[in-house]
Amino acid sequence: MGISLVREGKVGLIKLDVPPANSYTLDYYKELNAIVSEIRFTPEIKVAVLLSEVPRFFSAGADIHYLRSTDPVIKTQFCLLCNETLDMIARSPQIFIACIEGHCVGGGLEMAMGCDLRFAGDSAGKIGLPEVTLGVLPGTGGTQRMARLVGKSKALDLCITGETLTPQEALAIGLVDRVFPQAEVRARTLAYAEKIAGSAAYAASNIKLSIMNGVEMPLNAAIRYEGELQNLLFRSADAREGIAAFLEKRPAQFQGK
Repeated sequence: MGISLVREGKVGLIKLDVPPANSYTLDYYKELNAIVSEIRFTPEIKVAVLLSEVPRFFSAGADIHYLRSTDPVIKTQFCLLCNETLDMIARSPQIFIACIEGHCVGGGLEMAMGCDLRFAGDSAGKIGLPEVTLGVLPGTGGTQRMARLVGKSKALDLCITGETLTPQEALAIGLVDRVFPQAEVRARTLAYAEKIAGSAAYAASNIKLSIMNGVEMPLNAAIRYEGELQNLLFRSADAREGIAAFLEKRPAQFQGK
């Protein structure tokens, strides 16, 4: 039990296994932080998939018993660590995908929103941020990432009502990116991850950084940043191979660098 990293070629599987609902404490997030840091320093991993080994749950969020028994000062620092961990995901060159096979609520959804993409099973369960029912707000990036994904007014509606959505409803508003048949979601997610990892992964990495960092900049600065990343890609082995393969009418053999 706990959190583990399993390598499958160029894909890293972050397995959450804390029964009964993958509810997290400070120690849980310290483990996750260490694994994300390990992935950042493992360039052979091109894509990371966050998934649950606990039946019926991706994650139910923070452990309420832990929150009740913890001093407010420590709780504040706990939220800071969570936010730093999720920001590390956003700033890492690897693509992170949340594979949602069960209920994904509260801090569990905040964790999924911290990933670059979210794929869900069609009967995964509830998806939402019900923290308002506890008298608090979604405090590990929930209000901010939700607003950036679905827009300000929809995010406000969901956060102040605590309403949860079905996977299909979440897909319709852009909260998740793809919905697969429940029995296929893990296999389809891993197939997607392997495809990206085995293609022009260096370009994919820079596309991610251009989007994730660029949206926080003024447009003119973001376009300049995009240009600097493109300059790096123009000098890469993958760009030389991709252009040559196109002209020679053959499949490209990308190296991911």
